[in-house]
Amino acid sequence: MAAEIQKQEHVDTRPPVMGPGHNFDSLTQKIIDIVLMRGFKKGWIFGFAIVFLGALMLFNTIAYLVLKGVGIWGNNIPVGWAFDIINFVWWIGIGHAGTLISAILLLLRQSWRNSINRFAEAMTLFAVACAGLFPALHTGRPWVDYWLFPYPNTMGMWPNFRSPLMWDVFAVSTYATVSLLFWFMGLIPDFATLRDKAKNKVQRTIYGMLAMGWRGDARHWHRYESAYLLLAGLSTPLVLSVHTIVSFDFAVGIMPGWHATIFPPYFVAGAIYAGFAMVLTLAIPVRKFYNIEDFITMRHIRNMCKVMLATGLIVGYGYVMELFMAWYSGNTYEMFMMKNRIFGPYGFMYWLLILCNVAVPQLLWVKKFRDNLLVVFIVSMFINVGMWLERFVIIVMSLNRDFSPASWRMYYPTIFDFTMFFGTIGFFLTCMFLFIRFVPMIPIFEMKTLLPESKVDEKKVEELVSGKGPLGATPLPQFGD
Repeated sequence: MAAEIQKQEHVDTRPPVMGPGHNFDSLTQKIIDIVLMRGFKKGWIFGFAIVFLGALMLFNTIAYLVLKGVGIWGNNIPVGWAFDIINFVWWIGIGHAGTLISAILLLLRQSWRNSINRFAEAMTLFAVACAGLFPALHTGRPWVDYWLFPYPNTMGMWPNFRSPLMWDVFAVSTYATVSLLFWFMGLIPDFATLRDKAKNKVQRTIYGMLAMGWRGDARHWHRYESAYLLLAGLSTPLVLSVHTIVSFDFAVGIMPGWHATIFPPYFVAGAIYAGFAMVLTLAIPVRKFYNIEDFITMRHIRNMCKVMLATGLIVGYGYVMELFMAWYSGNTYEMFMMKNRIFGPYGFMYWLLILCNVAVPQLLWVKKFRDNLLVVFIVSMFINVGMWLERFVIIVMSLNRDFSPASWRMYYPTIFDFTMFFGTIGFFLTCMFLFIRFVPMIPIFEMKTLLPESKVDEKKVEELVSGKGPLGATPLPQFGD
């Protein structure tokens, strides 16, 4: 009876991290078949053709922008910052989920991260690449952007470190470098698997070079684990620091609606909120198209919904505090700024923002909706739109009506603002399509650690070492004997 009670106490009632029915060989084969398959699926070709048109639209817009100048955008005085900075902050926010899933959940030993971490890490890299375009181009002279770096030069021209543009350069370049190293290091064991499984000589050569001589011996694994944990420790502060520095672009200004101490945590929570929404937006159709529901399970979907609920509450709290502080401060300009947001010429965008970021996500409190993939996908799309609207409200609605009514002016984006923005979405999705086709989107070796056959029975090991096991009464030799 006592043994039965003890057995019941050790039953794991949590939902599975991975679907049943897999062993080492079947798991490896299912993941590498996506990468090493001959030819391309028709659905992949059709989707890639559409998103690549978006990428071409981006390249054409950039070429025209360099030839003509930033005057092709709708920026004016006083709205000197518009779509360029809105899109920069939006893309940087989307990249935060990858770092959170990869680094923080790894340090917290959360096993449910294993199915989605590489997917999210790739999303981070491509989002940062899209974000980096806007600070580089909005200066008007992108061919001298190297002046932003403190390189040794005989003219003694050093960057102005008091400029928010400089802070963005250092924050984004650090974030991109650490994220790239973290992503590539996690891929090395899987590149070795692809090298060994590939039947095509070209594939073996390419994946062999990317595997960097990996043979999977104990020395390699020891160095890998040490370096991976070190990079995870370096990446963790980046989740807080990068978007905090981006928020300083606004918080150090004296504009009503910007000069607020709540901006750093408010921006960080919003970034994680938008990042997880984008992960769900991409993961739900991908898991269906490639039939990997047994890897990206409903447990992953539910956990990401809960993270979105938590960060969404923080974002909603930020909206309430903006209203409260504008009233409590008694500052005429702050109070007018909030009235302008709610009832001004762009007021409909503020109410649409509240609908997308606060009202619609409340559906996720209901378990039935969290289990409905269509509802989760629609809610994620609403959040993606809402977080872009939030940046529009913060930037444009604070600038177009500043301290002097004589300088007030409406902002209207041009066709090139839209082609630039939708072009970056096309470029981002193009990179994601290529990543899914040529790189394992599910980490093979990490998923193997979740299989029952990979678990070590500590009791049996203790019996073998003590001599009570099936090898007889003689204890196994210890190191140093």
